[in-house]
Amino acid sequence: MFQSFDTTASPEHGPARLAQLRDRMRAEGLAGFLVPRADAHQGEYVAPHDARLEWLTGFTGSAGFCIALMDVAGVFVDGRYRTQVKHQVDLDAFTPVDWPETQPAPWLRQKIDVGRIGFDPWLHTPSEIARIEKGLAGSDIILTPCANLVDQIWPDQPAPPAGAITPYPERLAGEAHGDKITRLAAQLRNQWQQAAVITLPDSIAWLLNIRGSDIPRNPIPHAFAILHDSGQCTLFADAAKLGDDLRAHLGEVVTIRPVAAFAPALRSLTGPVRVDPDSAPVWIVQQLDEAGVTHVTGQDPCILPKATKTRAEIAATREAHLRDAAAMCEFLCWFDAQSPGQITEIDVATALEGFRRSSNALLDISFETIAGTGPHGAIMHYRVTHDTNATLEDGHMIVVDSGGQYLDGTTDITRTLAMGDVGDEEKACFTRVLRGMIAISRLRFPRGLAGRDLDAVARYPLWVAGQDFNHGTGHGVGVYMCVHEGPQRLSRVSEVPLQPGMILSNEPGYYREGAFGIRLENLIVVQEAPDLPGGDPRPMHDFETLTYVPIDRRLVLPGLLSDEERDWLNDYHAACRDKIASRLSAKAQVWLETATAPL
Repeated sequence: MFQSFDTTASPEHGPARLAQLRDRMRAEGLAGFLVPRADAHQGEYVAPHDARLEWLTGFTGSAGFCIALMDVAGVFVDGRYRTQVKHQVDLDAFTPVDWPETQPAPWLRQKIDVGRIGFDPWLHTPSEIARIEKGLAGSDIILTPCANLVDQIWPDQPAPPAGAITPYPERLAGEAHGDKITRLAAQLRNQWQQAAVITLPDSIAWLLNIRGSDIPRNPIPHAFAILHDSGQCTLFADAAKLGDDLRAHLGEVVTIRPVAAFAPALRSLTGPVRVDPDSAPVWIVQQLDEAGVTHVTGQDPCILPKATKTRAEIAATREAHLRDAAAMCEFLCWFDAQSPGQITEIDVATALEGFRRSSNALLDISFETIAGTGPHGAIMHYRVTHDTNATLEDGHMIVVDSGGQYLDGTTDITRTLAMGDVGDEEKACFTRVLRGMIAISRLRFPRGLAGRDLDAVARYPLWVAGQDFNHGTGHGVGVYMCVHEGPQRLSRVSEVPLQPGMILSNEPGYYREGAFGIRLENLIVVQEAPDLPGGDPRPMHDFETLTYVPIDRRLVLPGLLSDEERDWLNDYHAACRDKIASRLSAKAQVWLETATAPL
């Protein structure tokens, strides 16, 4: 299996490792040290070599950081992980901190009066450090770049990844990598910039039509690149990752050099050089400054083009989603044949991966399957292990959040399922979540609006009941790329205007700690909306749904739905039958007819 159920968090080691870190801090004359969940490429997911936050604290979430001081060590986590962190760290050694409500600078000023706080310049961006320094202005607390102290006390730290890099078919990408380079180089010339430094693995993968294998679940390479205004690109990657087929694919427009040549190459640039302050490590700015190379701040030039998918990418991912939906329906048919007390969370995750594998097209899962029943459903990013594995009991719900990596697309789907007879309170909460998902699915909105403008639409049915959820309504998704992709989001903090071709998740939820959790998720893609009779002559957008898998009707209270919402659900289920039935086994076809019967 791709998924493992071994326990990776080790909170029992945290106090001793924290003590070792503090010894190193004393030796370096530091009052504190920043430990982010980050690598030199600032991707969301990190290789085992870079899992410093997990090694030190035991926390395994995909976002967060630790500020270790001599008397306190804060583990900063957002709303997705506030239940999880309590189970994964030693609370006598580490203190969970609600972030972003509490920012590092005010927290530091509250905890200490004076001191040097060390940070590894490879693991932090200029924007991040600038925000902290601004918050510390006027104090005697100073941020100091230094060697990584965690690496110095981690005796069996895994080696850096060295996964193979492979070409990605142009027929699926929809544009040759040489054409992408030419197009973006022209943008640099128009802005009088001679080069752009690219450090995000998914940006490099998109630009060069390549994929990698350095990060579990995400087919991206660890590499660096410099895009030149001349229409040339230099790729810095370990030679062991590069085969003859890749070299032939890249051709003359891409120069390949070892990673050791990256620093000299930066220092040899003439500038102005574009550096993205939100994704490049501070180390790059240090190299340019020391060499006297003029640099300007600007967004990674690949970010928006990557997010707005080509017609070929959208067509490919439609097929991937239909294939994945068939596997999901076979799984749901299997699930509905089980009885309370008969299966566990691991059984659910194992069965689901098996149905995806049966297509012979699955290359990986797109993240560790979340299969949380009862109280585990309230842990938003719950990862079942042999130690936590729970049996599905009568009256419980289970949140199943999963996805697959296929050559033609990346999927991400969540369904909350009933086991036995679920109570009316849970059904009422489920129906409100469903209403929020339907609201986003039906939405039409003027061109130029961002995720922050739409996020509240999904929350309204919960808000009127005094309820809410502590995560964004949706994140961007790649095409055989990262399951979490920026810059597009459905979130109150997202200011990026939504554009046609952007793929997003639509996943409202509700979580009652210690009791149950609910989440429903489809993937959607932004498209131009057709004019409506009587509508204004203004450009509008709406969403095309990519995911076609039935929603558990047993958890719906029809009386809480409006006529329009009921029609949407019935139409959606009819579309599931039309698109998926022919792909299913005879047994699953019978199941599908029942699962999609009109309300």
